[in-house]
Amino acid sequence: MTKALGMIETQGLATSIEAVDVMLKNSYVQLVQQSMVDAALVTILIEGDVSAVKAAVEAGVELAKRRGALVAFHVIPHPDLSTNHLIRMKAADGYEANKMDNKPNVNKKDAENESNQDEVKE
Repeated sequence: MTKALGMIETQGLATSIEAVDVMLKNSYVQLVQQSMVDAALVTILIEGDVSAVKAAVEAGVELAKRRGALVAFHVIPHPDLSTNHLIRMKAADGYEANKMDNKPNVNKKDAENESNQDEVKE
């Protein structure tokens, strides 16, 4: 059994989560990656048997269309090994970037206030 790669881009995180749920329940496929490109654009990548990926992408596309959130979709039936390697590298980069994004946001004014409060206590 050769694997296929399915991709859907949607507007909005909620719709993308719903699309992933429908895709995974509809066919025997695995989620490879779900990444937020920006505040509104989310890309979903799945893999599995060619016919399963096609059916899953069709189900996800139908849901995203009903929500008015479909941006793009595509199925690659037998991706080259280099394509798979590229996706794995991007997934790893995205994981590292997401880990860095989870750091608490401290703006300059808050940091100055905290340092001033420390000076007053001393």
